[in-house]
Amino acid sequence: MPELPEVESARAVIERGGLHRTIVEVDDADTWECRPHRHGEIRDALVGHRLTAAHRRGKSMWCELGGDAPTLGIHLGMSGRIVVTGPDGDDVGGDYVPPRRSARTPREEWYRFSLTFEGGGRLRLLDPRRLGRVRLDPDIDALGPDAAEIGREEFRERVGRGRAPVKARLLDQSVVAGVGNLLADEVLWQAGVDPRRTVDTLRTDDLDALRRQLRSAVRTAVRQGGVHTLEVVPHRGASGHCPRCGSEMARATVGGRTTWFCPREQV
Repeated sequence: MPELPEVESARAVIERGGLHRTIVEVDDADTWECRPHRHGEIRDALVGHRLTAAHRRGKSMWCELGGDAPTLGIHLGMSGRIVVTGPDGDDVGGDYVPPRRSARTPREEWYRFSLTFEGGGRLRLLDPRRLGRVRLDPDIDALGPDAAEIGREEFRERVGRGRAPVKARLLDQSVVAGVGNLLADEVLWQAGVDPRRTVDTLRTDDLDALRRQLRSAVRTAVRQGGVHTLEVVPHRGASGHCPRCGSEMARATVGGRTTWFCPREQV
């Protein structure tokens, strides 16, 4: 599933190639992807406007259109990507492509939503599994602060309160927005913290280490092209071993998610 780094990649593609271009047509015919809007409702709201800014908090992304126009929310779901083309039809940019899908040629029906720009070119949502979402004026108020930007004191207060397992707390989007399953395992491994450990047992130093490793992992994943590039992620599996000490990786279920960790180093 796209996590914060992948959504940031998509946001950057829109910022680089999709802003300040007049929208002349909108394909919102996929009413499942565009629910709860009726066919044509998003089109009527967007045609004639321009995207003026692209924003992200956690895994949620939205674009401003200026004036009294609504904002356009785009959620990538588990397999969504943004692809932007220029007037000549050539790619201006496409966001992160998982290695297992990089050689696949997209089928036309996988493009679930599109904006066509004056003079040619489009912004399209490619979503093979149809798990993404496009909506007007998305509500982001329930989200916590962005994982890449949260301050030290706020992180301590939000993550350290209660008795939840630390991994479950990191995955709670109302606490910190943007951390998914793979990123959480990487951060906990880097910080040497057992994912099953309850947050009331974490010292201030532990919380500060988690925040440092979270910010570092996000920067690295954005720079390198996705969470799959992080150090421990390729070792999550039955045959995996800790890249530092060589111990066999252990498996658990925390917060309903499959979790891999080093039983020797994560305490």
